[in-house]
Amino acid sequence: MPSTTIKSVVVFGGGTGLSTILRGLKRYPIDLTAIVTVADDGGSSGRLFDQYDIPPPGDIRQVMAALSDVEPLIEKMFQYRFEGSDDLKGHSLGNLMLTALTTITGDFARAVEQMGQVLNIKGKVLPAANQRITLHAELEDGSIITGESKIPLYGRKIRNVFISPQDVKPLPETAETIKNADLIIFGPGSLYTSILPTILVQDIREAVLASSAKKVYIGNLTTQRGETFRYTASEHVQALYDHAGEPFLDAVLVNNVDAFRRAYGIPVDEEPWLVENDLDRLQMLVPEVFVQEIATVFNGTIMHKSADVADVLMRYIERT
Repeated sequence: MPSTTIKSVVVFGGGTGLSTILRGLKRYPIDLTAIVTVADDGGSSGRLFDQYDIPPPGDIRQVMAALSDVEPLIEKMFQYRFEGSDDLKGHSLGNLMLTALTTITGDFARAVEQMGQVLNIKGKVLPAANQRITLHAELEDGSIITGESKIPLYGRKIRNVFISPQDVKPLPETAETIKNADLIIFGPGSLYTSILPTILVQDIREAVLASSAKKVYIGNLTTQRGETFRYTASEHVQALYDHAGEPFLDAVLVNNVDAFRRAYGIPVDEEPWLVENDLDRLQMLVPEVFVQEIATVFNGTIMHKSADVADVLMRYIERT
C-alpha cells in the first residue's frame, strides 16, 4: 500500500526547466520546496540589482508563478513584461513587485515569503542565498568569465564554475529543509548557470551530501550552446559530481531519445542537438537510470511533460 505520510520534496535549479517540473509536482499532496539560484545578472534582474542592490528576482519570479494557485489572469499579470518606456522596458511586473517588497521589508527572503502569500503558492520558495551571488566560469583555455549572462556567449568548453563571495550563507531554514527531505531533485535547466550555482553554496552542498534523502537528476532534453554543447547524459552527471566533490545521485531520469526522435522527425545530425543517453557510462555513475518518454514539442519548443515527470518521481519516492 502507498504511504500516507506527507513526503518532503526539495527541488534545485532555476529558469523555465525548474518551473515546468514544479507545475507537475504541485498537484500532489507533498511538502514542496524550491531552492532557486540567485546568480542571474542579465536583463531585468541585472538592472534591478544595479539600481536597488537586491538579489536577482527573475528565476524566483518564474518559480513562484509556477507554484501559484491564483486566477490565471493574476499569474499572467505577474509574469507580464513591459515594452515601450525606456525605464520600464524589459522589466516584468513580478520583478518590480519583488523589488518593491524588498524595499518595504528590508529583506529579500522576507519579500519572497510575503509574495508567496499573495500568490497563494503551493509549497515554499527559498533563494539559495539572501544576497546576490556572482558566477564565474573557467573555460578550457584557462580564461575566467564573470557573470551568469556572459558565460554562454564565449562558446568554449567550460572546465568548472565557481561563485563569489565563496562564504555566502543560505537562509537558516534551508539546511534543515534539505536534512528533512525525502526526495531531492536536481534539474532540468541550464547545467552551469542554473543548477550548479545552488550547490556551490558550501552549506547547501554539505547539507545535500549529508542528507539521507533519495537524490534524482532530471536530464536535460537538448544540449546548450556555450554551456553543454553536444554533452551526453553522463557528462551532465559527471559535472554535477565534479562540482559537488563526490558522487551523490541515487537515480537519473532521462528522455527516451530514440522514440522522441522518431515521433517528431528530429534528425540525428542537425540541431536541435538532443542529449544522447550513453547508458553504459551512465549506469556506472548512477545506481538507477530511468528512460521514459517525458518530452513533447509545444509551439516549436522541446520541453518536458510536467505531469509525466512528476508521475515518475512520485512512483519512485513511494517505493523507496
